[in-house]
Amino acid sequence: MEKTNVPELFGSLVFDDRVMRARLSDKVYRSLRRTIDENAKLEAHVADAVAAEMRNWAVEHGATHFTHWFQPLTGVTAEKHDSFITPSPDGGVIMEFSGKELIKGEPDASSFPSGGLRATFEARGYTAWDPTSYAFIKDHTLCIPTAFCSYAGDALDKKTPLLRSMQALDRQAKRVLKLFGNEVKYVRTSVGPEQEYFLIDKEMFEKRPDLVYTGRTLFGAMPPKGQEMDDHYFGVIKPRVSAFMEDLNEELWKLGILAKTEHNEVAPAQHELAPIYSTTNVATDHNQLTMEIMQKVARKHGLVCLLHEKPFAGVNGSGKHNNWSMATDTGVNLLSPGETPYENAQFLLFLCAVIQAVDDYQDLLRLSVATAGNDHRLGANEAPPAIISVFLGEELTDILQAIKNDTPYQGQEKVILKLGVHSLPRFSRDTTDRNRTSPFAFTGNKFEFRSLGSANSIACCNIMLNAAVAESLKQYADRLEQAENFETSLHELIRETIRKHERILFNGNGYGEEWVKEATEVRGLSNLRTTADAMPRILDPKNMEMLMAHKVFTETEIHSRCEIMLENYCKTVNIEGHTMIEMTRKGYLPAIEEYQYSLAKTASLKQSVSSRASCGYEISTIERLSQLTDEIRIHTQKLEEALETLKGFDTIIRTSEAVRDEVLPKMEALRSYVDEAEVLVSEKIWPFPCYGKLLFSVY
Repeated sequence: MEKTNVPELFGSLVFDDRVMRARLSDKVYRSLRRTIDENAKLEAHVADAVAAEMRNWAVEHGATHFTHWFQPLTGVTAEKHDSFITPSPDGGVIMEFSGKELIKGEPDASSFPSGGLRATFEARGYTAWDPTSYAFIKDHTLCIPTAFCSYAGDALDKKTPLLRSMQALDRQAKRVLKLFGNEVKYVRTSVGPEQEYFLIDKEMFEKRPDLVYTGRTLFGAMPPKGQEMDDHYFGVIKPRVSAFMEDLNEELWKLGILAKTEHNEVAPAQHELAPIYSTTNVATDHNQLTMEIMQKVARKHGLVCLLHEKPFAGVNGSGKHNNWSMATDTGVNLLSPGETPYENAQFLLFLCAVIQAVDDYQDLLRLSVATAGNDHRLGANEAPPAIISVFLGEELTDILQAIKNDTPYQGQEKVILKLGVHSLPRFSRDTTDRNRTSPFAFTGNKFEFRSLGSANSIACCNIMLNAAVAESLKQYADRLEQAENFETSLHELIRETIRKHERILFNGNGYGEEWVKEATEVRGLSNLRTTADAMPRILDPKNMEMLMAHKVFTETEIHSRCEIMLENYCKTVNIEGHTMIEMTRKGYLPAIEEYQYSLAKTASLKQSVSSRASCGYEISTIERLSQLTDEIRIHTQKLEEALETLKGFDTIIRTSEAVRDEVLPKMEALRSYVDEAEVLVSEKIWPFPCYGKLLFSVY
């Protein structure tokens, strides 16, 4: 097998800066860079020149079509393909692509979620080129990353508010940096999203209607072995999975996606891929592509990639860790503490801005990761709880305490780790440990937001995080710009912020029940356990005022997001409920009845041979299965009735509450009886592949 030349392969299907610098005139290139780096206006002649070279480059690489690639509120990407061909007078065709076609598209917006932003008959929508994210070729099509809006100009996508939030943070961060004597062109947030996923055999997947329709198993008893031996975590990657990962890396590298780390995760059949950091909007585009390509490559290997947050009960679900930081155009990481963080006032102020943002807008961060799937994962002794808190570690906590109490900071001595073997190197221990139970943890020079579900778009949480930090920085800039003595006011501001927001700081075990009690009863933190609890909080006046003040959302856009996300929650559970009913009536009940008939027939034959023959197993199993059959029948009917009542509510909030309080508990009850029956019924008769085969068939 020919060895891959990674440097040559990387970005080979991307119209990136290397290509633009080589193909565009110096004047056009410099103008485009100003648009990308400084938000300068894009001139029409520049767009025409870029479009011409973009077309030539794409055609040279085998592309025949182009599409405006965008991210509607469905959570996945969308694209409408147009060919480059234009009729020529001689009856043939020529390949054309204009600046107008590059910067603007008009896809039909009628069937995308809008949350009331437009009527059904108002079908026209617009896509607008995002020059800050490079175009790329996928499946012989030139894909142009774009924003998506309605005819009235309302954002119908996730990219537009994300870019607005980045702009808001840039504006406020530059104000603060100027006070420290630092003039910069821009401040951008960067993200490295770690992506967890499951791989299962395609043949097994296709035999499970619940996986096909919903992405998760709605029924299933645990096999004798799960993840309790911890032998899968960081274990040797099996050949079939290794082959998938190798192909996946190559496909991602072609698209300029910085796939870096891969390993086995905790649960059987679970794995993780982590990229190097990118600017937040680029990282968002890349993560959407990563999820798409994972699923495509998996099928080539006879596998299916599951991105649901909780595809299997009883083992860990999958998350997406959003590693977030802020950096200037000069390369300065504003969350890097340096060698002496106690003396680094600029770092401490930006650190305080994040702490305050998380405390003030903990509900926005929680709802930004709220989905029907993630509700099964958060707080399940495998993922951070629904309660949002911040982990800083010992050193930063001690520093903030010293500032709060106005006492000297003694500092921490470097500890040299000695492993007791002369040939092994000695090295300094980090000044703080990692806390894998924290939803929002400082990890050296960044914050890791660990509450995202694996299928989430990272745009949602970064919109809220950027906006909330922008608000903190705005308050600081407003105050410090009016200060008579900057140094004195700065110190007092940092101290006040620590005192006011220290309730959000927690370095302990986030999985413990005692933390839930302390967080809610003592500290007054929010515990929004479900999507139905969390999503309506976006409509709280303080949240709406902040998001509107920074022009991240308009009032109508905020209401639309609440409507869309709750509607998605209700529809998801509705599909799951109806899938359960179908699987029960068409699969499970007939199988249980068949097995009872088989047992009864066996018992009868044994008795006909000898009246002394024991039929204890057959009789006791029939009796329990008969009871379970009745319970399954009754609870299937109850679930069906609960789903029917969802049609009678007049608001989506009331519908979501009924889903939470009525439908989901009935689904759990029905599952418990079916799962018990699975343990009693012969595997030969059981209609769907069991957990053991699903989780271990790839290996």
